[in-house]
Amino acid sequence: MFGECHAHIFLNGRNYKEAVALHKNHVSEEAIRQAFAEYRKRGITFVRDGGDALHVSEYASKIAPQYGIDYRSPMFAIHRKGHYGRIVGCAWEGLEEYRDLVKKVKDLGGDFIKIMISGIMVYEQFGQMSEEPLAPEEIRELIHIAHEEGMAVMAHVNGADAVRAAALAGADSIEHGNYIDRDCIDAMKEKGTVWVPTLVTTGNLLGCGRYPQEELEKIFDSARANVSCAWEKGVLLAAGSDAGAYRVLHGQGLVDEYQIFCDLFGETEELKNRLKEGESVIHRKFQAEKVWKLTSKSTIIDAASAS
Repeated sequence: MFGECHAHIFLNGRNYKEAVALHKNHVSEEAIRQAFAEYRKRGITFVRDGGDALHVSEYASKIAPQYGIDYRSPMFAIHRKGHYGRIVGCAWEGLEEYRDLVKKVKDLGGDFIKIMISGIMVYEQFGQMSEEPLAPEEIRELIHIAHEEGMAVMAHVNGADAVRAAALAGADSIEHGNYIDRDCIDAMKEKGTVWVPTLVTTGNLLGCGRYPQEELEKIFDSARANVSCAWEKGVLLAAGSDAGAYRVLHGQGLVDEYQIFCDLFGETEELKNRLKEGESVIHRKFQAEKVWKLTSKSTIIDAASAS
């Protein structure tokens, strides 16, 4: 099975407020173990998290080896104060604060830096975003500082201008990447950026009744068309579901994401090889100086007893 290249272990795929309340005063070890058990049941042994503000990812990194899972995390994401990202991390106001947060990630044993460059889609209206993205020069500086510290960059980013700027600035992976254009795709190809499109975050909303179906279909069709273009151009792609997001369950979310890729390109060896290639780049880049080692078999929890 492929690795899950974008997850949020602190979320449950059902109710955001419920998930936050569960971990708010004390990390719920039981919830983390249940999520890891779901991954192991499906043969998923690599999980790259997007971080959180509640120390859940930090705790999860300590117990993941018990499930035979290579778990990579930024510990928390970093966002500009007053902009989207509070739910997954810490805010900076000046670049010195940002530098301090990058160093904090390293001190906590984080494997990479996750930066929040844009807002999120407004599902009620195709083409709408929740806020304006960071400026290109700011994006370049954030990525440069992280790279100076020897850390790869996972970039949460949507919108053509912001995605293009992030790719050209050397972001190691683009997460989501909705509403992009061919110039963005060319930039990702040129720079060897891995794109993790998290298609299932929209795909699993279809028919749920929470958002206008017509708008969801437009968003989903646009995302699939862009992924198809990226496929034709030879952009590095990897499977990540944003597991924990609404209607995207841990373990099953990756299965659903892979099915969307299969619907687009057929379940072929070429598809499997292309996704494995993108994932292998993430494996190589998104780890700190330490080398992850699987614990001895005697410490790996039996999935049946842990679920």
